[in-house]
Amino acid sequence: MSRNDSSGSQCCGQHRRAFLADVGMGFTGLALGAMLARDGVVRANEEAAYAPPDGRAHFRPRAKSVIWLFMNGGVSHMESFDPKPELTTHGGKTIAESPFAHTQDPEKLKLARVTVINDANGQQRNKLYPLQVGFRKYGESGIEMSDWVPHMGSCADDLAVVRSMWTTDDNHGAQTQFHSGRHMLDGEFPTLGAWVHYGLGSLNENLPQFLSIGKREYWNAKDGHYLGPAHDAVPLRIDPKNPLDYAKSAGGVSLDEQRLGFDLVGKLNQLKGIEYPDDTALAARIQAYELAYRMQTSIPETIDFADETEETQKLYGLDDPATKEFGTQMLAARRFVERGVRFIQVQHGAGGAGVWDAHGGLKANHERNFKAVDKPVAGLLKDLKRRGLLEDTIVLFASEFGRTPGSQGADGRDHHIFGFSVWMAGGGIKGGMVHGKTDEIGFHAVENRHYVTDIHATILHQLGLDSRKLEIPGRKRLDIDHGHPIDAIIA
Repeated sequence: MSRNDSSGSQCCGQHRRAFLADVGMGFTGLALGAMLARDGVVRANEEAAYAPPDGRAHFRPRAKSVIWLFMNGGVSHMESFDPKPELTTHGGKTIAESPFAHTQDPEKLKLARVTVINDANGQQRNKLYPLQVGFRKYGESGIEMSDWVPHMGSCADDLAVVRSMWTTDDNHGAQTQFHSGRHMLDGEFPTLGAWVHYGLGSLNENLPQFLSIGKREYWNAKDGHYLGPAHDAVPLRIDPKNPLDYAKSAGGVSLDEQRLGFDLVGKLNQLKGIEYPDDTALAARIQAYELAYRMQTSIPETIDFADETEETQKLYGLDDPATKEFGTQMLAARRFVERGVRFIQVQHGAGGAGVWDAHGGLKANHERNFKAVDKPVAGLLKDLKRRGLLEDTIVLFASEFGRTPGSQGADGRDHHIFGFSVWMAGGGIKGGMVHGKTDEIGFHAVENRHYVTDIHATILHQLGLDSRKLEIPGRKRLDIDHGHPIDAIIA
């Protein structure tokens, strides 16, 4: 037997993995051997994941955790955080008929011509579509936002709204682009959360450091990729009775009995480590299962809201069917951050292209979706702030792109990549400010333009990380994919 063939190791005359497969530890509802087979560890000599850094920041961090709120499908920036009254003034006109095509300003004239030719998704959406909602100024900062976000508007003085984002994927692969800085067809690349997990490690050894809440699109279903599965987000349901797949012990097996089983496996691994020191994959997976064993208690406790006051639950909208689902996810996010989870991504509206994809019926679509998320998101910000957690926690509200100033069909907007908005709060981010701008109709980002990975670079900077120092040899990314911190919004 080759010394590298660790799948053939034996203990006391018995095939070691066969022995493990027979140990009824009930761990995450399956015997350990079956889990190893499912995860592919029993396949000999698979390429091991890259060893992570030592968990120390590259420079002094301003934040400890990130809550990444992603609205799947493409939120209209004009009907949310970048109102454009000129759309209503000139609604129904084509761009060629509007003042934007007849200006004497050569730059604006050039912009108007490009607008006619190069609309998003390869289509010409040239007839300006009026705003479908009113807007007003919020907070002492007077940031203009739509009437669909009154609760987020009440937090305006804590927000840095970036109105000058742009991207390049004009279909929903842009979701992958926003999460990873790479195009969907480029191959498999780690997401920002995976890089943070890889670079900084754990704040709480009883909880996963990277969580994903909410359904994910099939093209954006993994995180670690070449960093290894240890850096994938742990998918979570906000249900104390069934938060994770296979999270319950097997019938008739107590936690104490599982503990005995793990102690035995640990001793076997020590023996195996001496005989087969190069078999790192199994050791890494055992560590992950140890975490999952501890999670059987820590996860249900964290998402049990029995100790939360009625006032807090109402703050998140748990008393309203329209806001309850997303509200429970926001409250859970706060509780996980409170307990030291480092990166929490929450997906809203995944499924197909995403629920925000309003090619038709934009008013009803966005009215319904903002009703679901506006109060819970504001509740999260207010609750983090009053508990002193916002200063250490970055909250991002984003979508893969915006929507066209021109109409699609009678009452919709198409995908739009040339200018859109996101906002950030907490973790050393300035509040009460707007950075960047789009033109009069919200078509192009024209001032302080930012590619999506500038958001990545800003978050990494606040966490004390430099993406270039996290690079894997032989896996160097394009410079544009690294991005640059948005210094203007950093306090």
